[in-house]
Amino acid sequence: MDTWITELTPLSFLRRSATVHAGKVAVVHGGETWTYREFAERVEQRARMLRAAGVRPGDRVAYLMPNTPEMLAAHFAVPLAGAVLVAINTRLAPEEVRYILDHSGATVLVLDAEYAPTVAPIAGSLETVRTIAVAVDPLGPRATVEVPGSVTFDVLLAGAAGDEDELVWAVHDERAPISINYTSGTTGRPKGVVYTHRGAYLNSFGEIFHSGHDADSVYLWTLPMFHCNGWCTAWALVAAGGTQICLREVRGDRVWELIDHHRVTHLNGAPTVVSTIMRADRAHTLDHPLVVTTAGAPPSPTTIRQMERMGFRIVHVYGLTETYGPYSVNEYQRAWDDLAPDERAQLRARQGVGMLQADGIRVVDESFRDVPRDGRTMGEIVMRGNNVMQGYFQDPEGTAKAFAGGWFHSGDLGVMHPDGYVELRDRAKDVIISGGENISTIEVEHALAAHPDVLEVAVIGVPDPRWGERPKAFVVPRPGRNPSESELIAHVRSRIARYKAPREVEIVAELPKTSTGKVQKYELREKEWSGEALRIRG
Repeated sequence: MDTWITELTPLSFLRRSATVHAGKVAVVHGGETWTYREFAERVEQRARMLRAAGVRPGDRVAYLMPNTPEMLAAHFAVPLAGAVLVAINTRLAPEEVRYILDHSGATVLVLDAEYAPTVAPIAGSLETVRTIAVAVDPLGPRATVEVPGSVTFDVLLAGAAGDEDELVWAVHDERAPISINYTSGTTGRPKGVVYTHRGAYLNSFGEIFHSGHDADSVYLWTLPMFHCNGWCTAWALVAAGGTQICLREVRGDRVWELIDHHRVTHLNGAPTVVSTIMRADRAHTLDHPLVVTTAGAPPSPTTIRQMERMGFRIVHVYGLTETYGPYSVNEYQRAWDDLAPDERAQLRARQGVGMLQADGIRVVDESFRDVPRDGRTMGEIVMRGNNVMQGYFQDPEGTAKAFAGGWFHSGDLGVMHPDGYVELRDRAKDVIISGGENISTIEVEHALAAHPDVLEVAVIGVPDPRWGERPKAFVVPRPGRNPSESELIAHVRSRIARYKAPREVEIVAELPKTSTGKVQKYELREKEWSGEALRIRG
């Protein structure tokens, strides 16, 4: 590469902001604050700590932490040390954590004291981890069990004092890995999705542009930092010079307390996280602008209308772990201002067009041809470009399969509308085939969500001796509401074709969810398809 061209890396964001915004508050955690100058100093200290612990360029360093300043600092300190960050889902079981540590080849594990019980049973049998450090967050619990062979984070940090070598806030190869993010693994072993410095850098600009971040942004961490590196927001806010409010656990009233106290301007999360915030006792109409960037599941038009009435501005995005998080955005059109609220909400519920930093998004048939732009013909959503993963770590076969034809295969089914906007209809595995007819569970869910007594809903296919399978709905009612099964079924039939309506609606207290708020439909399916039911499906 030409010598006057600088390799792209998110490290340059903090290097710049530590000078341009030196005295500005960058991080808030309870009563603790870091200015940008202090943020950069702490990152350098932690990078030296890792080097003193034996971390070498290309090594993997794992973190098992909630949304704390230490987790945020790791997004810069690990790559500054020349290593690759492996941020682990905090809700995983010990054996799942063991698999990720062994598969990634991590040499160092830093964990929050709250997760000592997760690591203690596996600490003595990890294949590659040689150093385990336990950090105590002033706002979190102390370790309730001892992790064999571990040291305290302070002891590990003390090792940084002997390293006086210069730290370079740059990389020699922008296509080198910056992080590995493991998928949920609900259909088998989790895959390690490799992000590069270049991809993270470019995706950060997409987040800045589409969510409207600048130096006045006050971002509240309601999305886990371990999930796609917080959709690259951990880097994006530093580039913009904004302030990041850390939050260990998403509780509705605590979120509202922070929104009101810090005048929060932005937060991200799945629609279920948004629902938690909206139904909190402290929920109220906003008196200042607040942008909610939401993804993870298609928000229903009903949810969008409710949020707009409370004063939230919705940015609806779509993507996967393999696309650094968001890849497409529902780009708002001013012509929609003149539409009726229901019609506008329907348009805003679509997944939209490729983001600024992304290539175009396609919907293709089985022959890899683009489907007609008629809003009806379903195909698979495929993507490519700088913010699609480099590949699956140590899985060339899986990588080749995912990129068959030169595009990443999402496994999601959607339609392309005449205006070029994509609308997600289902995961390929979630489509219900009833008597030869395809039924979109999302379409049924949106119909149910429009009922005033429904808070949350999930629809799956269940066995049927005549049709093969048919829809069944699981509904969480709004507090104090008690809708009947027949009432809900009749409501769905009034909005979509009768054959798509569920025959059964089960009222439940809650839906099984991942740590990022996605409904785990496979758990519902396993119960419904077990035993004799499984043989019906064949």
